[in-house]
Amino acid sequence: MPSPLNSRYAFHAYLIAAGAGLITLYWGGLQNLWQRWSVQPEYSHGFLIPLVAAYVFWERRSEWMPALGSASWRGPILLSVALVLLLIGEISALYILIHYSLLLALLALASTTIAQAQRSAFIPIAFLAFAIPLPYFFEVVLSAKLQLLSSSIGVWLIRALDIPVYLSGNIIDLGEFKLHVVEACSGLRYLFPLLSLGVICAYFYRARPWQRIVLALSTIPIAIIMNSGRIAVTGWLVNRFGTASAQGFLHDFEGWVVFVFCLAILLLEVLVMEKVFGEGRSFAQIYSSAHQEEVTVNLPHSLPMLIPLSFLGACVFALVMLVVIDNRKELAPVSPSLAGFPMQLDQWQGTRGVLAPDVVSALGFSDYVLADYSHDKVQANLYIAYYATQKKGVSPHSPKVCIPGGGWEIRSFKRTRLNGHPANRVLIQKGEQRQLVYYWFVERGRVVANEYLKKWWLLHDVVFENRSDGALVRIVVPIVEQEAIAAAHTRAADFAQAAHDTILRYLPGE
Repeated sequence: MPSPLNSRYAFHAYLIAAGAGLITLYWGGLQNLWQRWSVQPEYSHGFLIPLVAAYVFWERRSEWMPALGSASWRGPILLSVALVLLLIGEISALYILIHYSLLLALLALASTTIAQAQRSAFIPIAFLAFAIPLPYFFEVVLSAKLQLLSSSIGVWLIRALDIPVYLSGNIIDLGEFKLHVVEACSGLRYLFPLLSLGVICAYFYRARPWQRIVLALSTIPIAIIMNSGRIAVTGWLVNRFGTASAQGFLHDFEGWVVFVFCLAILLLEVLVMEKVFGEGRSFAQIYSSAHQEEVTVNLPHSLPMLIPLSFLGACVFALVMLVVIDNRKELAPVSPSLAGFPMQLDQWQGTRGVLAPDVVSALGFSDYVLADYSHDKVQANLYIAYYATQKKGVSPHSPKVCIPGGGWEIRSFKRTRLNGHPANRVLIQKGEQRQLVYYWFVERGRVVANEYLKKWWLLHDVVFENRSDGALVRIVVPIVEQEAIAAAHTRAADFAQAAHDTILRYLPGE
C-alpha cells in the first residue's frame, strides 16, 4: 500500500505545485492570449472571461467543497492527453492546440482534487473557451463573409431610406461618396463579445433550457443586424454630412452605441420571454443566485499519494521535453543567401525592393527577397521569406491573414495547381484596383499549399529529421482595367515557370 500524504498542508502544497507547474508549461500560450486580448478589440472581452469562470466556480462551492481531497486516475490520463497536445502545439506553432490543451489540463487538475464533484468544474472551464481566439486564417475567412453579409444588409437598409446606393463587393457607392466596409466593420467586434455575454446571461438565467439556448444563439443575428444598421446609419450620415461623419471619434462612438443597443436588445429579449413564457419575474428574481449554505470543509486525514505525484511527474516530464525540444540543435541546411537572388529570370528583368526595419522585425524571417519584375510591359512581384527555424511560433505569415491588413478585400480564394505544383490563388481588390496572388510554402524541399498539411510536415520533420526550416513564396500580378482574370493567370504562370527552378535552388531541399 502506498503511504498517504498527511494533513491539509500537503493538499495545499500539491495545489501550489500543480498550479505553478501548469503556469510554467503554458506560459507561452498565456502570453499569446494576453497579447491577442490586448491588440484585437474583438477579443478584448477575454480579460473578463476568467473572472466570470472563477465566479461561476465559486458559486458552485456547495457541490465541490465537500469533495476536496478526492482523486481519480482520470486526472493523470487527461493530463497526458493535454500534454501531448501541448507538445504538438509548441512544435507546430498552433496556439489553438496549446490553449485547448490548457483547458483539458485544468479539467485534469479538478480530477485530482475534487474527483467526486468534477462536473461542477466543467462549466467554469468550458466558459474559458470563449476567451480563446480563433486561428488567424479562420478569423480572416469569417470576417470576409461577415463583411459581405453586413454590406448587403446595410445597403438594403440605406435603400429603404430612399438614398440611391450601389454595392460592389464591400464598397458602398453613394455617388459623391464611397464607403469601404473594412475588416474592422465586419461585425466580429460585436459578435464575439456579445456571444460570450449571451452565454453568461443564459447560464445565470433561471429558466427552461430551451429559453437559455435561444437567448445565447440570438446574439448571432442581433450582432449581424445591428452591425448592418450601423453601416446604414453611417451611409445616411455620409450622404447628408460628408465623409467626416464616418471617421475619428464619431465613428468609434457609433461602435460603442451599437454594442450598448445590442446588450439592451438581449436584456429586452429576456423580459419578453419571461412575460410570454414565464412568471413575469423582475431582473432581480430572474438572475438571483441560488442560496449558498455555509460549507464546512473537512479534508480526509490521509490523501492518496500516487495520483497527485503522477500528475506532478507528468508536468515535470513535459517541462523537460519542452526544454529538450527548445535547446535541441537543429540541422543547419546550407543554401545560398537570398541577397544574391538573380534579378534576371529568362526574359523577366527585376528591381530589388527593401522592407522597412519594423516590418522585418515583426515578420521574424532569416532571409528574404522582394522584387518587381517586368517583361513586355507587364509586371509581377516576387516575395520569398525564408525561416531557418520555425520554432516558438516563428513561421511564415499566411497571405490570407496579411492581405486584409493592407486594406485589400479577398474576393475569391481557391486551392489550385500552378505549372504542376500546388498553390493558393487569391483574387483581391482595393477600390478599383485588382490583383491576382499566388502563394505556396516550400518545406524542406516539399511544395505545399495547404496550411494544415504544412503544420503536419513541420511536426513530422522536427521529430524525425531535426529540421524546421521553411519558406513562403508569393507572386502578385496586377490586373489592368477590363483585363480578364485568365490573362492575369497566364502572366503569373509564365513568371512562375521562369522563376521556379531558381527559387528551389536558393531554398534548402530534402
